[in-house]
Amino acid sequence: MKQRRKSKSIKVGEVTIGGGAPIVVQSMTKTDTRDVMSTINQIKELEEYGCEVVRVAVPDSEAAQAIKDIKKGISIPLIADIHFDYRLALMALESGADGLRINPGNIGEAERVKVVAKAAKERDVPIRIGVNAGSLPRAADPELPIAEQMVDAALKQINLLESLDFDLIKVSLKAFDVPTTIEAYQGIAKKMPYPLHIGITEAGTPRRGVIRSAVGIGTLLYEGIGDTMRVSLTAHPREEVIAGYEILKSLNMREHGPILVSCPSCGRTEVDIVKLAEEVDGELLKIDKPIKVAVMGCVVNGPGEAKDADVGIACGKAKAILFKKGKKIRVIEEKDFVNVLMREVEEMTG
Repeated sequence: MKQRRKSKSIKVGEVTIGGGAPIVVQSMTKTDTRDVMSTINQIKELEEYGCEVVRVAVPDSEAAQAIKDIKKGISIPLIADIHFDYRLALMALESGADGLRINPGNIGEAERVKVVAKAAKERDVPIRIGVNAGSLPRAADPELPIAEQMVDAALKQINLLESLDFDLIKVSLKAFDVPTTIEAYQGIAKKMPYPLHIGITEAGTPRRGVIRSAVGIGTLLYEGIGDTMRVSLTAHPREEVIAGYEILKSLNMREHGPILVSCPSCGRTEVDIVKLAEEVDGELLKIDKPIKVAVMGCVVNGPGEAKDADVGIACGKAKAILFKKGKKIRVIEEKDFVNVLMREVEEMTG
């Protein structure tokens, strides 16, 4: 893995982004922001899953004003997502938004950005320049590859903000196409010092979107690029948070909750290992401390291949070996597989 890119440190609320701080996991609400209680309830659920920063859509003035009440009911920083109307950014700031996301492709002329930057600077609120491949500025050069157009759009907006003595900046360059996204981030990483928010936009349903996001985000993280991230899925936002941490855990970049090691099953297995692993996986969602748990289908993929797991079971016909750190502890009956394993997990994380 390459050394992580050095970036300027900024604060979104009380959360530090960049400057060597841990990669921050974000999500975005799927509720109508104007429905204050539904939005608060969804954010509180995201908090339970470890979401560290949340973004809300601000389509009109009512949504912008709702931020004030939403903030009263949540514990994590809130970013206002602004498109088209710069006045909504001003309203969101007045309502106490901890950050803004503006899209250079539709926010409008420079004078509007200047007004927003001035108001954000007065409140020490950072702005994310969020470039999307599908909504590039009209001035973009169509002869250039999309990735280069994205980089150019971001740099022009950065230059504008810097000319206003504003440097509380975060940048993202997202596309649905994974190679385009990677090329865009690679292109801008050495051209400016600000933290990068990474992700694959409109990645799709969990089955497809998690894979697309893991390939794109994982590649960038492995190359040392990225300070905060969102896995964009057509699903409940808790799935975005869960997927985000799984990507980070797979690269040994964050510890958050359990890691499940499970064999893929084959003709040697004498229990329904797929059903068993899914049941254990569901139970592990209740655990918020790091622990490696193994569910293996036979002696071939038992304690030997999962010897670094903190605790696990290797299944045979109607029985399983319970093991810790590769050492066999005892034999348990099939009816007790999940209960015994989870009791061990709870004792080790309690």
